[in-house]
Amino acid sequence: MTTHTDTTAAAPSGFSGALVGRALRDALVKLDPRALVRNPVIFVTEVVALLVTILFVRDLVSGGDALFTGQIAAWLWFTVLFANFAEAIAEGRGRAQADTLRRARTDTVAKRLADPARRDVFQKVPAEDLQVGDVVLVEARDLVPSDGEVIEGVASVNEAAITGESAPVIRESGGDRSAVTGGTTVVSDWLVVKITAGAGASFMDRMIALVEGAERKKTPNEIALDILLAGMTIVFLIAVVTLAGLGAYSGAALAVPVLVALLVTLIPTTIGGLLSAIGIAGMDRLVKFNVLAMSGRAVEASGDVDTLLLDKTGTITFGNRMASELIAVPGVSERELVEAAVLASLADETAEGRSIVELARDRYRATIPQTPQLADEAEFVTFSAATRLSGVDVGGRRLRKGAVDAVLRFAQNEPSQQPFQAPHAFTAAVEKIARSGGTPLGLTDGARILGVIHLKDVVKPDIKERFAELRRMGIRTVMVTGDNPVTAAAIASEAGVDDFIAEATPQDKLDYIRREQAAGRLVAMCGDGTNDAPALAQADVGVAMQTGTQAAREAGNMVDLDSDPTKLIEIVGIGKQLLMTRGALTTFSIANDVAKYFAIIPALFVVALPQLGALNVMGLATPQSAILSAVIFNALVIVALIPIALRGVGYRPVGAASLLRRNLALYGLGGLVAPFVGIKLVDMAISAIGLA
Repeated sequence: MTTHTDTTAAAPSGFSGALVGRALRDALVKLDPRALVRNPVIFVTEVVALLVTILFVRDLVSGGDALFTGQIAAWLWFTVLFANFAEAIAEGRGRAQADTLRRARTDTVAKRLADPARRDVFQKVPAEDLQVGDVVLVEARDLVPSDGEVIEGVASVNEAAITGESAPVIRESGGDRSAVTGGTTVVSDWLVVKITAGAGASFMDRMIALVEGAERKKTPNEIALDILLAGMTIVFLIAVVTLAGLGAYSGAALAVPVLVALLVTLIPTTIGGLLSAIGIAGMDRLVKFNVLAMSGRAVEASGDVDTLLLDKTGTITFGNRMASELIAVPGVSERELVEAAVLASLADETAEGRSIVELARDRYRATIPQTPQLADEAEFVTFSAATRLSGVDVGGRRLRKGAVDAVLRFAQNEPSQQPFQAPHAFTAAVEKIARSGGTPLGLTDGARILGVIHLKDVVKPDIKERFAELRRMGIRTVMVTGDNPVTAAAIASEAGVDDFIAEATPQDKLDYIRREQAAGRLVAMCGDGTNDAPALAQADVGVAMQTGTQAAREAGNMVDLDSDPTKLIEIVGIGKQLLMTRGALTTFSIANDVAKYFAIIPALFVVALPQLGALNVMGLATPQSAILSAVIFNALVIVALIPIALRGVGYRPVGAASLLRRNLALYGLGGLVAPFVGIKLVDMAISAIGLA
């Protein structure tokens, strides 16, 4: 059994002192207008905070109402700092994870080969000096110096530094298991690796850059929301300037700090201050599930996925045919069959041969003899592609197992007292296994047929229940395989997918995704092979398995470090969390602003228009206390919402209508009620201590 260790386990979590301290420092650094200009709402808040600060200094010198102006200026700066703090906390958690990854790296020395055919002649060079195309030797206990493809050798590789999985994996040249990752360790044997990533471009380097958020780009929805917030800010800025002119014209001029307070409470500062943190936190939550997203767009798109395509081999199934059942013919006991199957498989080093021995030991409780113990009395026959048989000659017995036609031919040529004829039960079992999509292997003792071994592509455990959960989330699962339709149908039924595509070529996968997208659906693709790369690149969400090829990892916009296809459940949940969090806090922000108008607008105009006093439903003490209370609440509500922005709004697989009603009731109604309660409490506090 393997144990999973999160790659971020050593990183600070939550609101640790170190994380908060660094976030506070970063929040101050982010006061730089060149950084804030990317967030129009908070940039405008900083500009007006600077203006009110200048007025505060003027009032101090001239003897004006410096206390009121100073408090307004202070809370405006707090509003900007709290918004920066929310973003810095989200970035800080990613930076802490990146620091952990950096500590996992060491100064690596590579053994560069001048001639790949000469493993005994190499030059030791720093790993950062390697170029794309260089060939290196990696021996037992060596670190893989950079990403590459195995061109020679087979070795066991510990990838815990990348995946968190303690069990080593096999890496070998050719096929879908040839990619190796910089920073992993060769446990046994050796590999000759061709470097595919230059200095600073390895998978570990990209992991560090991604979790730091340095390469994060805004999604289309974020850009649209940014435009909306910027538009609202401009509209309210014009409205406030107009009010200033109307006040001067009517003889009821409004003080600049009061107008600034009105502007800040009118513009959507709450969602403006939290929007960036929501996006960064979404990617951060994926990292905690050992999934790296190459862009924020991929995370967002995962929340709207309609169709999921999964490559069968290595994704839904383990990838190798494994023994699942031993079927004896009449007259042969189960014990005799199991013992014969074990003896015939001891010299078979293929995955199928090893699985027969494991099945006999685990299910049938057979005692497995050691090969050296039989060496003197047995002659082993190793598996050969020419004969398609393996077995052993021991104690006068000639045990053979292999392809059905090869076993029948062997038995027919063995000396026997009676004419050879395959038992009817044997033929029936072979046909049944073939119809189910499995592979039958025959087992014979000389001319005596003993039974059939059922090999099948084994579906990963618990995957059917996970697919059922995806179905409840409204996602249709489609298995893609190069198998014939009979085998594909059997695997699809066992795995519990909604549909399958048999005998699929890379072009078939690509065409299917394009048809789904043309119908307005968002498609996710999980795969691990080079033949999956075109589909991974075309899909809206392309999740490549870390154990897959370099081509697959480069084509996808997410990489699953655990190579678990059902991880898409968590990915979709996080995507939906991101969308729901943004929508919920936007709803709260707008409702929150509407409620604040009832506090500040009556306070502004009650002198000129006493009738507006009827809107003072909160019974605030004075116009000044009302204005100050609204500004203070406006700043504090950002702090109160930071945990929600980082944690995300909880998602449950229920209908969209139910989710909408729930969030409107919670965040819409909550956004209306919270300011009435909060502003009143602040007003009572500042009135009690005489601040206004």
